[in-house]
Amino acid sequence: MSIKDFADKYGHDMLENYIAPVDATLLSYIDLEFEAVPMNMVLSAMERQTHVNLVFLDACRDNPLAVNLARSMGTRSFSIGRGLAKVGSGIGSLIAFATQPGNVALDGVGRNSPFTAALLRHLGKPGHDITRELIDVRRDVLEATDGKQVPWDSSSLTGEVVLKPLVEQESTTGNDPKHDNAAELVFWETIKASSDRNEFDAYLQQYPNGAFVKLAKAKIRNIEKLASDEAVAKLETSPDGAAQPQTPGVGVPASAGRVAALNPQPDESDVERDRDLARSIQKELNRVGCRAGNEDGLWGAASRRALSQFAKNRRFEIAALEPSVTLLEQLRMQKIRICPLICDSNHQERDGRCVAIQAPAKRTIQTPVTPPTKTQKASLGTCPTDAHIAAREAIPRGSGRGRTAMTFTHSCGRDLSCRRPGRGMRWSCSWL
Repeated sequence: MSIKDFADKYGHDMLENYIAPVDATLLSYIDLEFEAVPMNMVLSAMERQTHVNLVFLDACRDNPLAVNLARSMGTRSFSIGRGLAKVGSGIGSLIAFATQPGNVALDGVGRNSPFTAALLRHLGKPGHDITRELIDVRRDVLEATDGKQVPWDSSSLTGEVVLKPLVEQESTTGNDPKHDNAAELVFWETIKASSDRNEFDAYLQQYPNGAFVKLAKAKIRNIEKLASDEAVAKLETSPDGAAQPQTPGVGVPASAGRVAALNPQPDESDVERDRDLARSIQKELNRVGCRAGNEDGLWGAASRRALSQFAKNRRFEIAALEPSVTLLEQLRMQKIRICPLICDSNHQERDGRCVAIQAPAKRTIQTPVTPPTKTQKASLGTCPTDAHIAAREAIPRGSGRGRTAMTFTHSCGRDLSCRRPGRGMRWSCSWL
């Protein structure tokens, strides 16, 4: 059989990627032509316009519309791939994928996926080539996903591409560097003991990359803090106890006004909104069995521990164990228990709850009651009718001395009970 005959009989395989908008429904494979854009068409249009093209695809998600497409295809010789297919690039192009072709990238928990977050950190570093930046991105994504996601790229660049060239600072004076260092040292020695912020601002402006930049910034922070503390102290010691207007130049240093502007107090509505968000997340964590404790909106160690358990059991990567709207949405999507139920030694799991273990009931041995025999019945029939006569027959003389109540058995087998009001008084007896 020739290759042509083989292809005619068994067909061939072909993969194509489409970019679908967020509101696409794709109820049928025919809708692809109307609701989605072929990726190759986008790449071809870009390559015709410019000599260098950079494409970043963070769309390697699991296809949520795959079921609809597969159902509409029926028995056709089509299949829905997992992730993105491999994409080629023309001369002068680079295409970066969130993960290798055919794999599915992780969405993450925060605002951005692990791939996008790494791009934001590394793209545009001064003097760095795009290839070097993508290596740094790949390293960060591997670390964030425990090696589950490997960013991929296909490049046909013919030279280095630097998004942000390194700007070399030109010397403004033309003097010898040793002379500049000496001048900077003299400048610093004259202001290092000063409490005037303007002098340190002047130093930073003249020597932005100087040897004492960190010290100058620290001095500025100390000056601002002292000014702020003085302003607060004046307000607390004012005669009427009322807050005075913090107008620069009138009782409050100008720097104190700047500190207040840079560090405004949080609005009460913002604080309440944050607490409501924390309370909602605590409620959802308890619902999925992660035991966040009291749903009071106070985000503490118990809430963070519950969130950590949720992320561990759902295999999520969380940048910080703090409340967020995205986290709340993720929790509300969970329809089943996530964290396993753990009961202590005195409790056991029953119907999704820990209930106390009941101690086994003690068995009480009951003595069977044996009915009287014929001999016993005949003996009972011989008992005297008068209980007083029977008592005189059964009680030895002098045995009741000092007692006011007696119970005994007559020789006929029947019990007697005798009582008297006091010593020396007559007994009153009756059959039991």
